[in-house]
Amino acid sequence: MSIEVGSKLQGKVTGITNFGAFVELPEGATGLVHISEVADNYVKDINDHLKVGDQVEVKVINVEKDGKIGLSIKKAKDRPERPERSNDRGDRRESRGGYSNNNSSRPRNTKSHHDNRAPKENFESKVARFLKDSEDRLASLKRNTESKRGGRGARRG
Repeated sequence: MSIEVGSKLQGKVTGITNFGAFVELPEGATGLVHISEVADNYVKDINDHLKVGDQVEVKVINVEKDGKIGLSIKKAKDRPERPERSNDRGDRRESRGGYSNNNSSRPRNTKSHHDNRAPKENFESKVARFLKDSEDRLASLKRNTESKRGGRGARRG
């Protein structure tokens, strides 16, 4: 059985480093599970999740030309498809300003008091806001430190 991208294999953890774990695969090949591929949540210390000698199921995520094999434990887990999110207010196309689909005879309020959240920010506006906040803080910091050092040619006495 050759090692192909996408295949799931059983392996044995042979070594642990601060950046991942080495896993011995069938036929004697060894691959690396990067620390980011160990679990679905953030892994601060890989030793909390794996020990040398553990048997693990891994999925081959890449095979380099030089023979290095990239593995993932979290992608090897069979996870059910995410269920579609239920919408308490019915189908959005039907619930805008009209009657809801819950057989109620009263018209729906088009402005829901539950939806007072700000619209989602896109990446560019987040970066712009961060940059502005950062520049404001830096300017404030410079003003405070220069006045304490006697900057800008301030003379004493």
